[in-house]
Amino acid sequence: MTDDISLTPGQLPPASRPARFRTGRAVAALFIREMSTTYGRNAMGYAWAVLEPVAGIALLSLVFSLAFRAPSLGTNFALFYASGLLPFMAYLDISQKVALSLRFSRQLLHYPGVTFVDALAARFLLNTITQALVLMILLTGIIIAFDLRVILDIPHLALGFGLAVWLALGVGTLNAYLLSSFPTWERSWAILNRPLFILSCVLFVFDDVPQPYQDWLWFNPLIHCVGLVRAGIYATYDASYASVGYVLAVGGVPMALGLLFLRRHHRNIIDRG
Repeated sequence: MTDDISLTPGQLPPASRPARFRTGRAVAALFIREMSTTYGRNAMGYAWAVLEPVAGIALLSLVFSLAFRAPSLGTNFALFYASGLLPFMAYLDISQKVALSLRFSRQLLHYPGVTFVDALAARFLLNTITQALVLMILLTGIIIAFDLRVILDIPHLALGFGLAVWLALGVGTLNAYLLSSFPTWERSWAILNRPLFILSCVLFVFDDVPQPYQDWLWFNPLIHCVGLVRAGIYATYDASYASVGYVLAVGGVPMALGLLFLRRHHRNIIDRG
């Protein structure tokens, strides 16, 4: 879909208004523009965001149900893979969208009322809401479709998803600078991310990994996010290995670095584009 939505100077908050009000207006305008260009003006745009993980979960369930008698947790393959795939996809999608914020909104960043923080915030908010809806719709659909007796632990579920979103924001913010400043980083980052699906315990549980590999995998922050989400779905699953503080630190460091670099160099990045 082509990007035919543009903002006129009259739609942007005047520089004379309070900074907080200007920021809110700018984020709201960018949010609406992002929604229109990404998902279109009808429900089918959002439907695709749900159909993609549905197809992935269905394919994984079919393939592994033919090879194994039961998943690593519970008895339902679709629910098990959803518990790993949904937080992983939330991290992947949000971090990628945030990383491309400056490229997506470069023309609008020339307006004095729009800052790079506004661009990051708008993309982050929209895609976080989208992924949260996808998680709720798919989990509810699987539970109803298979008539599963599941008592969700909402605090654990929300904590795992929230940490995945926090990690995505941190990585995406740093990549917003790196992708704009170093053209080769985009391809390098894509290569580095290829084994992440396997290394994030989407297809198995962390407890099944033998030593010493289990100790090495612990340093992957997505392990902790997936573990907490599964603890929120499976009442008997113990995710005591998950460290909230570790994930907060791993997400916070790249976020701080990204904001620092963008504050110093965002004008050069915008002008160069």
